[in-house]
Amino acid sequence: MNLVPAQYRSVSVADVPGPLDEPALRAHLVGRPAYRRTRYLIVRSGGQTALAEVGKVSEQPLFSPITSLDLLAGPGETAFVTAPDTDTAVPTQLARAAAAGAPGARCVVVSGRYGHISFILGPAPVRLRVVEVVPPAPAKLVDQLTRVLDVAEDLPPVELVPDLADLSSLAATRPGGHYLFPCRAGGAELPAGVSYLDEIPPRAPWTLVGCARSRAIHDWFYGDDVAVVDICPRNLAAAPGRGLAAGEEPVLAKCCLLEDRVVTDGRLVVVPWGATLSQLRHGLELAVRAARAIPAAPRAAAGGQAGP
Repeated sequence: MNLVPAQYRSVSVADVPGPLDEPALRAHLVGRPAYRRTRYLIVRSGGQTALAEVGKVSEQPLFSPITSLDLLAGPGETAFVTAPDTDTAVPTQLARAAAAGAPGARCVVVSGRYGHISFILGPAPVRLRVVEVVPPAPAKLVDQLTRVLDVAEDLPPVELVPDLADLSSLAATRPGGHYLFPCRAGGAELPAGVSYLDEIPPRAPWTLVGCARSRAIHDWFYGDDVAVVDICPRNLAAAPGRGLAAGEEPVLAKCCLLEDRVVTDGRLVVVPWGATLSQLRHGLELAVRAARAIPAAPRAAAGGQAGP
């Protein structure tokens, strides 16, 4: 469901006397004035919290009488979480706070940064798998996407699922005494000798641990055949047991053959290796769109009973 208010001003908080059931709330609140932008009421009483949606006579005057009230989540299914580092205007941050503070709750009200209070009803973050190589740590693509999501007020809640391939483990799939990595930035540690392509070292009997671009650079400077361990996240995403084969969620990966655009291939979204934050944002939008196009799992037939 992932119902999150579009703006702070649509949410009001009210302490009320008595129970938080719908008849009692209607009796207490209908006819009372509400701010013209208020649509949702977080109501609290005796340490309990509930969520209601209200209708008003008009949204033109500054305040207008409440004419209707629907209880969206009662006190038995609503949790109140204090998370001072959470920006409650950002859906992904709200969902993260809900998962950490009240896992399993149908509705979570969060008191967060700046003293702002908001809610998420029916938290169900969109799961996106991210294929990346490490080191460096943290995994750059995961870290960058997290930073984008931390300020993405108009994207639904997203949960990133890191799917990381260790460079040393990849290199070990082709045992050898000397490896050539694209650069020192990765920091992979191997018991064998290591050289770095960007330093253009003297030719040695090495195995290239790189991608198509690395192979092209190697051919340019050395012009001879070389054994290659492919570390392209785009290709790894299609490998058995990883990325696309590991689940039904969309997959984000990167590729250095892309320089100025983001591409899609079914559930796979590929961004440039040195993607800008705006390109990453575009990639997230495409991945979320792909997730929404995935059919939901079939539900169990009605009338049955679980258990033996």
